[in-house]
Amino acid sequence: MKKFSYKKTLIAGIITENPVFVSLLGMCSTLATTKSLEAAFGMGILVILVLIGSNVLISFLRNIIPSEAKIPCYIIIIATFVTIVKMLCEAFIPALYTGLGVFISLIVVNCIILGRAEAYASKNGVRASFVDAIGTGLGFTMAICIVAIIREILGTGAITIGQYFPLPSKIIIQIIPSNIAISLFVEPAGGFLTLGLVLAFLAWNKNRKETKNIAKEKEAKVKEMKLKEEVTK
Repeated sequence: MKKFSYKKTLIAGIITENPVFVSLLGMCSTLATTKSLEAAFGMGILVILVLIGSNVLISFLRNIIPSEAKIPCYIIIIATFVTIVKMLCEAFIPALYTGLGVFISLIVVNCIILGRAEAYASKNGVRASFVDAIGTGLGFTMAICIVAIIREILGTGAITIGQYFPLPSKIIIQIIPSNIAISLFVEPAGGFLTLGLVLAFLAWNKNRKETKNIAKEKEAKVKEMKLKEEVTK
């Protein structure tokens, strides 16, 4: 029996199988809630909570839920946790609730959550499903926060904290002069543009590493052939 690895499962969700940058899932949330770092972070936390709850419960009930009705059952379970998270957010972080608006409810149809329920939680134990939810949730949060940081800095020139979370005062970290900021980046089109640039950079970096590895392998083969020729002489 294959031994379960916390580390591999976490790394897969955060990096190697990142739901946004690798699988290109959850695009609605990624594009709509990344105008500011604080909003993106808030959405990430809500998604993590829903992922944990739904993954654990679906894993626990995986042998009870009939296969012919599993998708409707998964959606009901996910919708239940989204409703709970939504109510808690409205009660304790009303500014975030108002800022994210309808996109909290749309977590129900987020492909990441339904995908992990079907592909992982329904086939693995509770502990593994919990760790998978943490890894996938952190990967999603990291990805949308990266997009949000780029959009907010280029669009406003600063990172603002305290708009959505109940802090004593608003904190504004000025990164670049506001007069050279490009407001397009905090518009809907800016979400597509920023995500496209980030994905292009990641694809370039991946190709660069693969090219280096291929070159190293070729160099090693050439050295090996030369060594064999010298031995035969």
